[in-house]
Amino acid sequence: MSKKNNIKKPKKIALTGPESTGKSFLAQQLADHYLTVWVPEFARVFLLQQEGAYNYGDILKIARGQKISEGALLELADNLLFADTELLVTKIWCDVKYGKCHPWILENLDRQDYDLYLLMDIDLPWEYDPLREHPDRRKYLFDLYLDELEARGLNYKIVSGTGDGRFKNAVKFVEDII
Repeated sequence: MSKKNNIKKPKKIALTGPESTGKSFLAQQLADHYLTVWVPEFARVFLLQQEGAYNYGDILKIARGQKISEGALLELADNLLFADTELLVTKIWCDVKYGKCHPWILENLDRQDYDLYLLMDIDLPWEYDPLREHPDRRKYLFDLYLDELEARGLNYKIVSGTGDGRFKNAVKFVEDII
């Protein structure tokens, strides 16, 4: 058996859910806690470079960029990798914004292999950000995520609470899979 086959594959945890639910903050917090790396949200970097303007084709670029970033950081992860967003986010974003989704996103979404999805609850107050679009549709969007996770039979937990309580809830769910 080669040395490469003896290397333990890191567990992958995706933070998913509507905007302004603390995905980025919690992903970084969890990575710091577990002394590992996290995959930042590629869309934020991309959209800041575009001054917030985007089109249907850009969502495909964002999805691909997210997967490339994740692949690169997976090589640096020890036992865990935390991903701030993933293809379910881009699928729902594309569906809501354009009423359709790129086939590449759908095909690759079916191939995602996260060990756990942390679905962020909408119990945090909305925080304005010029890149955010739907302050009045949080419940609707949360339900879309929940329905997708259920329909796909994915292992997920809903992370609720504020401050340290939210972090502790997420840690408990992560501990359950390691």
